[in-house]
Amino acid sequence: MSTFIAGPCVIENMVCLEQVAEELVRLNGKYGIDIIFKASFDKANRTSIHSFRGPGLEKGVQMLGDIKQKYGLKMLTDIHESYQAAPAAEVADVLQIPAFLCRQTDLLVAAASTGKIVNIKKAQFLSGLDMEYPVQKVRESGNQNVWLTERGNIYGYNNLAVDFRNIADMKRFTDTVIMDCTHSVQRPGAAGGKTGGNREFVPAMALAAKAFGANGYFFEVHPDPDHALSDGPNMLCLDKLEEVIVSLL
Repeated sequence: MSTFIAGPCVIENMVCLEQVAEELVRLNGKYGIDIIFKASFDKANRTSIHSFRGPGLEKGVQMLGDIKQKYGLKMLTDIHESYQAAPAAEVADVLQIPAFLCRQTDLLVAAASTGKIVNIKKAQFLSGLDMEYPVQKVRESGNQNVWLTERGNIYGYNNLAVDFRNIADMKRFTDTVIMDCTHSVQRPGAAGGKTGGNREFVPAMALAAKAFGANGYFFEVHPDPDHALSDGPNMLCLDKLEEVIVSLL
């Protein structure tokens, strides 16, 4: 069965989290799947120092915990520093390593030590075959539960391109390879101090990834992405998520 991950880029408020959670619960029940809820408590890698980052570790973990308890959803959140691993793991079923940080040994070891699934996003400057070594760092730290995620490569300026062969290459190292269907359509730094994107290509990215053997799909979704506080241009509108999931099923 495919793995689905969906949720807003960053925690904005409880109203947004609950809207998304309610839809994920509905889709889980309707299609017999198990969508993992995703949201970040801190976006430490924004383009500008003025960009919205989120509520921070302590409050963010509490908010995610409240959603998990109320809706019974599995949780994924990303960590940027080693000290965040243990407190985030109190609510997260999956700890995600951001693409730019996928070679940070201390971060990978800290995530591994929690015993949670570690989802490592492939850096924009690495090939699929390069991901053998981040996987090795987690496994040799005593944790065999590693996923890998493709999210495109830097191509010229303010653009990404996806080489779907990376999916097959990364399946040499793990059974679960996820396509990040929304970050792969980003236009990094292309919107005047923030990231742009082309969300209209998200459904095609998902289907192309399936053709190349991906068995997981990551979607950042928002009830009103045009007014989202982070990554709006590449986020999928929440009411379009069902259509995309059905195409993959």
